[in-house]
Amino acid sequence: PIEHRSEESQAHLGVIRTRDAVVRTRTALVSHVRGAVKSFGGRIPKCSTASFPAKAQDHLPDPLRPALEPTLATITELTRRLDDSGDFESELRITKTGDKLLQRLLIQAGHYILGPFGPDTDLRRWGLEYVRRGGGSRKAKKKATVAVARRLAVLLHSLWVTGEVYEPLRHTKQTVTAA
Repeated sequence: PIEHRSEESQAHLGVIRTRDAVVRTRTALVSHVRGAVKSFGGRIPKCSTASFPAKAQDHLPDPLRPALEPTLATITELTRRLDDSGDFESELRITKTGDKLLQRLLIQAGHYILGPFGPDTDLRRWGLEYVRRGGGSRKAKKKATVAVARRLAVLLHSLWVTGEVYEPLRHTKQTVTAA
């Protein structure tokens, strides 16, 4: 028999899908501005999405200003309205099957956990160690992001099934207690 999602679940899923659409739109706009500036022989320095509009403003070719300044204002507004940000890279698939939105969200979570603002957790420590073992290269970071996303999925499923409370530094506490 088919079970339909509850109204509350539908509302939550609606929020998640809307946020995902906004993040993808903002990413596309940033890529558009970078590409337009590049076609004029310019280059916008690497920076976070939050600081992108200010950095890009200094590097816009004069003929493109009327077209790109409203786009930068849109990026600023979208960034202001998001609770947090995250981008995904299409080559970082966990598997080729399954829910694409869930894959994207897990990869975004992996980027956040391993990023500069990620909270100190066992999962972050494990992921950073994974990067270190891989030599700290860009390829190692990409693999670590996927590995962290997969571990996060397993952890979330385990917590959901058992009903346990999440402890961010569970393994660290066990090590200190055993010593």
